[in-house]
Amino acid sequence: MMQQKIVIKVLNHSEKCQTMALKIAATMHGVNEVAIQGKEKDELVVIGDEVDSVKLVCCLRKKLRTSTILSVEEKKEEKKEEKKDEKKDEKIRSYYDHYPTYLTSEMAYDPCQPTCSIL
Repeated sequence: MMQQKIVIKVLNHSEKCQTMALKIAATMHGVNEVAIQGKEKDELVVIGDEVDSVKLVCCLRKKLRTSTILSVEEKKEEKKEEKKDEKKDEKIRSYYDHYPTYLTSEMAYDPCQPTCSIL
């Protein structure tokens, strides 16, 4: 899947506007991460799979009045060199050392059933 990084400029007058922008972005389909960045905390960064950036900006404009798309780009995942952990001296057993235990229970049966004593 293609991860997108969308940067949107949002005018934040207060902390309430910031939390509202974060909530709106977090509820969109396909969003994985949401953050506010920038010197003036006016850039909303959204990372996710198949996020509709136009729909996101329209939803933000309904509540916050002003928002513009600064950039939409693919998020490049950092490749880390992973060393293969080779398991050495691991013995594979083809049989078990013990037999499995089975649960047993006894049923109580009384062959001499009492007869009716009312007659």
